[in-house]
Amino acid sequence: MFILSLTYLKGTEEADKYMQPHIDWVQAGYDKGLFLASGRKVPRTGGVVLARGTRVEIDAYVAADPFTLHGVCAYEVTEVAVTRVAGGGLDALKS
Repeated sequence: MFILSLTYLKGTEEADKYMQPHIDWVQAGYDKGLFLASGRKVPRTGGVVLARGTRVEIDAYVAADPFTLHGVCAYEVTEVAVTRVAGGGLDALKS
């Protein structure tokens, strides 16, 4: 599993200009089976995505994010070897 932590490099006004294309990109990540969960950071300084796949797939997909393409954010990608999950539907987080 991967934790994709994105941090805005530009203000939220600039992020908002590319928000709909970014949201479309996020939805496509779910449709492809790469994304498991996502959301905004609080306070709104970026976002976090939980993803699965190979490092090559994840890096390529992150590079295609409109936020990346327009310099809106930087990504930190962390691979996690999940060894334990809580009950109740989190089994999909296991790699």
